[in-house]
Amino acid sequence: MPPVLPRPSRRVLVAGTAALAALGLLLWWLLPLGAQEPSGRLTFSTGVRTGVYQRYGELLRQAMARDLPKVDVTLVNSEGSQQNLARVASGEADFTIATADAVAKYEMDRKPGSDHLRGCARLYDDYVQLVVPADSPVQSAADLRGKRVAIGQPGSGVRLLSERLLSAARLDPVKDITPVSIGIDRMPTELEAHRIDAFFWSGGLPTMAVKELSERYQIRLVPLGDLVQELQRTGPTAGYYRAAVIQQDAYRLARNTSAVATLAVPNLLVTTDGTDAALTEGVTRTVIDNRDRIGGQVHAAQLVDLRTAIFTDPLQLHDGAARYYRSVKP
Repeated sequence: MPPVLPRPSRRVLVAGTAALAALGLLLWWLLPLGAQEPSGRLTFSTGVRTGVYQRYGELLRQAMARDLPKVDVTLVNSEGSQQNLARVASGEADFTIATADAVAKYEMDRKPGSDHLRGCARLYDDYVQLVVPADSPVQSAADLRGKRVAIGQPGSGVRLLSERLLSAARLDPVKDITPVSIGIDRMPTELEAHRIDAFFWSGGLPTMAVKELSERYQIRLVPLGDLVQELQRTGPTAGYYRAAVIQQDAYRLARNTSAVATLAVPNLLVTTDGTDAALTEGVTRTVIDNRDRIGGQVHAAQLVDLRTAIFTDPLQLHDGAARYYRSVKP
């Protein structure tokens, strides 16, 4: 006859039930995404094909394939920040990258959907670059008078910045230069072919298209540091510009004999308040966790920092992104 085991006491049963409940609560807290992993389709609006936004988007898509395997990511090229914001605000895209000054202007102009935009992370800074042939007489932005200057496509962040910089240099962006509306995918070849005299670009350092141009054609970067204070006086949206320096080794073959004074503006990872919180948390986590992996190929991404990523001004932080930052808070 088998031995009769003692029945657990009521006190033991109650204690066991309480322990299981506590464990469940602990698991719920430690797994903020819950049992259901984010899934579905996601559209990410990037930039021109040879720009930093596009390359960053490609590497981020690879990272999300590992970290969020149930999410199907589609990349869509764009003219840049201004078009990116319009796409996300309208629901044409789910996530994008845009400069803080472009976001501030989009909100100030009260464009459709501007009140629904939300930030996920502050990424890296764009550095403004005015590129000319090495033997060009242009020594400052004011010297562009009468020149053929590529100022970016209408929907780009560089278009917004170049027009503001020209105005700060007391030049009319329409009358005092011959403006050429092309992006970084065409700017280098047009300069090399002498169809333009200069081009403005705003991107992470180094921008591959500029670096490759310097390897086959002698170029020089024109200092813009003298315009920073004037630019900051143009209105509240200009408060996102800061004085910066492009070190000489950023473009080692450029014909500059020292570092170049310029200005920089932060990039933000942007979505809307209608995006699923679990998905937004997962995307934000992937951006931060893969900083070094992405930064190995897009050097600007090495500057993504958990301590500053939470500061997405002028955008309110998305609830899902906020949940991620709480989960990693020491």
